[in-house]
Amino acid sequence: MLLEGRVILVTGAAGALGSAICAAVRQHGGTPFRTDIAQGPDVDARHDVTSEAGWAGVCATIERRHGRLDGLVNNAGIIRVGSVEATALADFRLVMAVNVEGVFLGCKVAWPLLRESDGAAIVNVSSTAGLVGSADHAAYNASKGAVRLLSKSVALHGARLDPPIRCNSLHPSLMPGNMAETIVAGAEDPQAAIEAIVAARNPLRRLARTEEVAAAAVFLLSPMSSYMTGSELVCDGGATAL
Repeated sequence: MLLEGRVILVTGAAGALGSAICAAVRQHGGTPFRTDIAQGPDVDARHDVTSEAGWAGVCATIERRHGRLDGLVNNAGIIRVGSVEATALADFRLVMAVNVEGVFLGCKVAWPLLRESDGAAIVNVSSTAGLVGSADHAAYNASKGAVRLLSKSVALHGARLDPPIRCNSLHPSLMPGNMAETIVAGAEDPQAAIEAIVAARNPLRRLARTEEVAAAAVFLLSPMSSYMTGSELVCDGGATAL
């Protein structure tokens, strides 16, 4: 029960990884507050992470409903496939708005509520694409690299406090779900394309499982990682070791 009694805000909660993180938070005794741009029975609040007013509304709801916030998982994200030559400026800006500005706003607007916790932790979901490049993911690479360095700045600011607010970035490799489907959408045989990616890039020869990445997020949220801040936790089957 690593998160017993803890309230954790998870963005992008309707997606494959977001729902797995929420399930893991519950499994370890915590209470997830689930937000997503899409509405549904598994979402507590509709939430556009690019809107500062939207963040303020979500945090006000959490304060009213729970009176506290102990953890934040900035998980919401999108991908657009394209090289620097092929990527439209509008697509680049959209990816940066969701993946970077959304994380910035989450850390900024939730900060006063996180300060009320006795051991708050932020997990910013980056990617292996925040550590190594890909010719066909110019916007995504740029956004996830920004999340990595933003997390370090947030961590250094949070370390000034007593108690501190910890912040770390999480770097998973490709998982089943919408992003994998987007990456291979133009392939004649999408499943074969995914298998080719795995064969070429992953020493463990398979995609990451969402529950494995969710377990890493729980670790970063919990007292088990109490001396970790400003770090990157890589969950990639050895892909970045190549």
